[in-house]
Amino acid sequence: MDWIKILEGSGHKISEVQYNGKDGDCIIWEEPSISEHGRMKFTLQDEPTDFDDQDIAVAIVRSLEDYEAEEDKKLKKLVDNESQLEEDEQLAKALQESLNMEPPPRRESNRICARCNLEIGHERHLRRMGAVWHPECFRCHACGLRIFDLEFSVSGNRPYHESCYKDQNHPRCNVCKNFIPSNAAGETEYRAHPFWMQAYCPSHEHDGTPRCCSCERTEVRDISIRYLSLDDGRKLCLECLGSAIMDTLECQPLYLEIQEFYEGLNMKVEQQIPLLLVERQALNEAMEGEKSGHHLLPETRGLCLSEEQTVSTISRRPRISTGYRIINMMTEPCRLVRRCEVTAILILYGLPRLLTGTILAHEMMHAWLKLKGYRNLSQDVEEGICQVLAYMWLESQIHSSSGNNVSSASTSSSSSSTSEKGARSQFEKKLGEFFKDQIETDSSPAYGDGFRAGNQAVQKYGLKSTLDHIRLTGSFPY
Repeated sequence: MDWIKILEGSGHKISEVQYNGKDGDCIIWEEPSISEHGRMKFTLQDEPTDFDDQDIAVAIVRSLEDYEAEEDKKLKKLVDNESQLEEDEQLAKALQESLNMEPPPRRESNRICARCNLEIGHERHLRRMGAVWHPECFRCHACGLRIFDLEFSVSGNRPYHESCYKDQNHPRCNVCKNFIPSNAAGETEYRAHPFWMQAYCPSHEHDGTPRCCSCERTEVRDISIRYLSLDDGRKLCLECLGSAIMDTLECQPLYLEIQEFYEGLNMKVEQQIPLLLVERQALNEAMEGEKSGHHLLPETRGLCLSEEQTVSTISRRPRISTGYRIINMMTEPCRLVRRCEVTAILILYGLPRLLTGTILAHEMMHAWLKLKGYRNLSQDVEEGICQVLAYMWLESQIHSSSGNNVSSASTSSSSSSTSEKGARSQFEKKLGEFFKDQIETDSSPAYGDGFRAGNQAVQKYGLKSTLDHIRLTGSFPY
């Protein structure tokens, strides 16, 4: 069998055609098939014909050209259709994705629950009284029941059930939980703590209702937990007791921490000044024996001594009895000898760590001023700059994680579970904000006005420049 090679068009494609027979025989071509090399193959069979070989070849060439042209058209149309289909599929996919894509959630500016102070995510929430609430947090201020979708009244920005609060003109006392009665003029007279937002009947100021000597909150009567009674008559709530420092040895780590705080401000105290934790009676006696100094607070809780004295200090942490009273208080006398301008720093025992540290930072500044030769300062300047240093230390504790770590270490002697420590840590932060608020809002001329003038000067000129100005002029720079 011979092969005939045929050129196809200008591209010179070659097709192979099988030829069976001799010269002069007629050939008939069948539908082309694809060879193993990808070329079209035609099978020629013997048939009688009136055409000569040249005419057959020309007919085959023309047939192949027509076939190739038709196939090229089909292929081009197929390619165009596939390209258009691909573009349509991509467009449809993009449209589908755009339809399925959810718009970004709108972040509202005020999404903190007004009751629990936690952030509200995308869960259900209420907008009432100009604030945002979790549904379970929007409760009656009188009875504590949820008031979502219930009728309620509002008095003093507080929601109430109609059924449990008929008279909207009188608040409910935080201590006895009764409505505070009005006077003869129809006015409601009550006491309120501005920081803790608690209302009290005026009678509780005189009926012996316990008040915490640290946070100043009044004990609630209708709960079983009572305030701790210290041996000097002071009361301490159990939350403040959680971080309270009870003896001199327990206070030493805090003392070292505040010394490092002063060193960080380039105000190192070179002399070793004794630190003693004392009872209130011992502190008052030491204050009476001090010839100089400013003692303007209603109750002295810290003292920087300059005179030689014998002071009774607490040497061992007392125990707490079942009746919430202090027992087994162990004290010992300590003879203070004057080796420099400062003989000792005395701090009242039984106060929370943040309050103890704030008082200690204040008294440490008194010692630093004396040791550096700042003499004859006015009360508002000396007490004011001491309050500024106490405020600076307190702020550093509130905003640093190391403060919480130290707090956990200092309260390790307390019998409490891990969950209670976590709860105490949250309360301690709130307590620190309360102590800051006390310093900021103090109305006394020396501690209040003095602090605000000193703090303004430090914010404007820096601590070092403020101290240099005090040394030269005895006043704050303005």
